[in-house]
Amino acid sequence: RTVLMTPEPQAKADQARAVAALWRAGALSPPDPANDAPAPDRPARPDKPMLVPPGQVPRRRLSNPEGRAALLHAVAHIEFNAIDLAFDLVCRFGADPDVSEQDRTAFLSDWISVGDDEARHFLLVCDRLDALDSVYGDLPAHDGLWEAALATSDDLGARLAIAPLVLEARGLDVTPGMIDRLRKAGDEKSAAALQIIYDDEIGHVAAGARWFRHLCENRSVNPEDAFKLFLASKFSGILKPPFNHNARTMAGVPKAWYE
Repeated sequence: RTVLMTPEPQAKADQARAVAALWRAGALSPPDPANDAPAPDRPARPDKPMLVPPGQVPRRRLSNPEGRAALLHAVAHIEFNAIDLAFDLVCRFGADPDVSEQDRTAFLSDWISVGDDEARHFLLVCDRLDALDSVYGDLPAHDGLWEAALATSDDLGARLAIAPLVLEARGLDVTPGMIDRLRKAGDEKSAAALQIIYDDEIGHVAAGARWFRHLCENRSVNPEDAFKLFLASKFSGILKPPFNHNARTMAGVPKAWYE
């Protein structure tokens, strides 16, 4: 909850990494719904970036530093929101009855680790923005990720279906193309940063698929049917091809779920 209520971007990322280190050291207890404050509907946010409709987010050619900064700013915004998505999942669903006491530590460890990764990614991209004379907050961004979080705040199954298996899986589809474009533009360091993010995201989607299947087993429902039901009822957009079938398969997401 402290991560969620920290507004300043660098401080939020640092707090996420500190919480992950404390959890791994055995210094934190699992969430306790009887005594802990609930997760906020919205996490604390900095004054910038200004949030606008998705169509108003700037897109520029990567042939110049300003265009590459615009692309990286969009990635930084995704990673910043992803920190909160991971820790909201921990805070909101860490004691969910769909996760047995036997599995709770593993569940929390997975999503705290994801939040730690997202914080590391955010800081990595911010370093690249700094090299391009830019900072996170310089450009407008949109609020689509948190709108998805609000739409899935009442059901762990919906959150797992939409956050890792739709939103983060979309990153598996588009990031290789961004890496290729950055390399063609001669920005190898930014391409290398996105490669790290891409490699980690396969594991994040895999965690989502694993826990979604686990939840469906506990609820005695078919995972494919459940995924498609959540997609129809909780996701406002559509799944856009082309899909990165190899990465999605590596993450345990079958074609039948999303094609």
